[in-house]
Amino acid sequence: MGRRKAGFRKDHHFNRKKGNSQRTEEVQDSRKPYSDIIKENEKFVQYYKTLGVCKEEEFDEFITSLKTDLPATFRITGSKGVAHKMLEIVQGQLIKDCVDQTEENEKALKIFPLPWYPNKLAWQMELTRKDIRRYEAYYKLHNFLISETEHGTISRQETVSMIPPLVLDVEPHHKVLDMCAAPGSKTAQLLELLHNKDDPIPSGYVIANDVDNKRCYMLVHQAKRLNSPCVAVINHDSAVLPNLFSTSPDGSKQQVQFDRILCDVPCSGDGTLRKNPDIWMKWTAANGINLHGIQTRILRRGAELLAVGGKIVYSTCSINPIENEAVIHRILSETDGALELVDVSGHLPGLKFSPGMEDWLVASRNLEFYKTFDDVDEKWSTTIRPQMFPPKPEDRGKYNLNRCIRILPHQQNTGAFFVAVLKKVKLLNCKETPLISDETKKREIESNSSNSQRKKPRKDGYREDPFVFFKEEEPVWTDIKTFYKVADPFDSKCLLTRCHVGKKKNIYLTSEAVRDLVVTNQGTIKFINTGVKAFVRCDNKNMKCAFRIANDGLESIYPFIGDDRKVTIPKEDLITLLLNDDPQHSPPIVSLSETVQKQVEDLSPGSCVLIYKEDTVNPLMIHISGWRGTTSLRCYMDRHSTVHLLRLLGGDISKYDVNKFKKTMDNEFVDEKKEDNGESITNESVVQVGK
Repeated sequence: MGRRKAGFRKDHHFNRKKGNSQRTEEVQDSRKPYSDIIKENEKFVQYYKTLGVCKEEEFDEFITSLKTDLPATFRITGSKGVAHKMLEIVQGQLIKDCVDQTEENEKALKIFPLPWYPNKLAWQMELTRKDIRRYEAYYKLHNFLISETEHGTISRQETVSMIPPLVLDVEPHHKVLDMCAAPGSKTAQLLELLHNKDDPIPSGYVIANDVDNKRCYMLVHQAKRLNSPCVAVINHDSAVLPNLFSTSPDGSKQQVQFDRILCDVPCSGDGTLRKNPDIWMKWTAANGINLHGIQTRILRRGAELLAVGGKIVYSTCSINPIENEAVIHRILSETDGALELVDVSGHLPGLKFSPGMEDWLVASRNLEFYKTFDDVDEKWSTTIRPQMFPPKPEDRGKYNLNRCIRILPHQQNTGAFFVAVLKKVKLLNCKETPLISDETKKREIESNSSNSQRKKPRKDGYREDPFVFFKEEEPVWTDIKTFYKVADPFDSKCLLTRCHVGKKKNIYLTSEAVRDLVVTNQGTIKFINTGVKAFVRCDNKNMKCAFRIANDGLESIYPFIGDDRKVTIPKEDLITLLLNDDPQHSPPIVSLSETVQKQVEDLSPGSCVLIYKEDTVNPLMIHISGWRGTTSLRCYMDRHSTVHLLRLLGGDISKYDVNKFKKTMDNEFVDEKKEDNGESITNESVVQVGK
């Protein structure tokens, strides 16, 4: 359900008769736009009112809030210096620009930091995404969100979705697994926490898994914005996720036990009604019952992969206790004290929530409610299972289900969400043995039987290009190391390419731990992506080295680059370079300050690192991949990164800050003028029909 994609036409080629240029009869489209969806479902209301998911006096407010659109939110990311500067921009110029341009007939802007998110790095607007796109007063806000999201300095993420990574308590040395990671907003947040100490290559890592091959590539896009060498994306059914192995100091192989696991399982999603209103029409009481089994299996597999002393967060965007507390109760009862619920009620001061439910009814598809399994009608006994019922009153203290967190939409204008934090205090009561699914075995056999290295479509996705790590004496690396005077502590064996033969176009960097995982597990684990781009082939006759430094991996390799290829640049010169968007006419070196001229005087042509640092309490440090030409100097930056840096430096971004409303009006004016002159107008809404 939902709106058709922009540009969709009912007379598209797949709706035409073959060989006929005449427009065929319009095909009836039964889909409804979100604005036409009736946000009512009597069974939904009856179900949750009977279950008592909130206080009786709050229930009407609870239902009403689910029928309103969700406000827009975002998080500020990046290193401490950049995050501090971005916070200043949000609190200052961004809000001022929006407030100053708000007109009487437009919705007033209300933007505020989430009180429970650390360091005011998460913000909520009393505006929907539709409002931001619709009103001209917010075009600068819209441009800001787009450019900074693409650069990776902010993440547009729903408020409640930010909670699971925070309560997971990730540290830079932790081995972290995200079991159901796509589309990747929580994975990105986990990576931010992993790099929280501003260490470019922490010893820990994040393994992001998803069962859907196509969604894995969405996950890759999210992870790439963070430019981390400590993440790998894999593609497996999380309920039967194979064990991963690593190499111990003595050379033996040992099973990886994760310190932190995020288990954000597939769910009915009725907590997302505010952004997915089509669920109003689809919702039934059977949704939760049908998902309870797979949710439990995923959580149990996560518990098996968790190290003793480690934590696992189970979360859903569902309101249904069958998908939430019932799953937690079941896993606690089946693991015989190996897991215990952690009380995180004081972990995020200012967060409004309700405690987990300790008693609930189980309903059939027809909303026949049952208090115990003994009461269940025989016709439902195969779908409603004993494990879905709450603990007996005398056992409630044993499970502490009230330690779970329930966030309801009316409490702080968010979506609905469920979070439970479990700690593993001992091994599970079953033997935790390696688990490899039949699907994995089949893939391994098919992979070994093929000699082709090219990416080919398969039923379960694409066969990925190989991950080819550098050897001790890699000819390409010798040239790079010599040209950039790379320090010896840098381990070139952590560099990789995605081809066995031919010229190496891109060279990627991983951490030592991620390299070991990929090398050790390539036979059993389907790796989709890993590594951050560190060097890019740049065949230039004036350059002694065939590779330039890539901005993506610059922060990771910067400490190892020799000082000879580093240029400290004043703010004014850096702004000059950033404002130049014509690579054919880069700023001449003689036009820059004497400070820069002296530094590059003896610098041979080729790639270099441009450095800017503010002298403040929270210094802003900027490293950019630059190019020293024969007589010029420029920086390698894409458009969004350029806008981001100009914004940080206080430069002029007016030529990038396009008012799409004014642009539309200008185009309409031109069209009207053409029409007045008798000229024909062609646009997407005009279809040329054959004679």
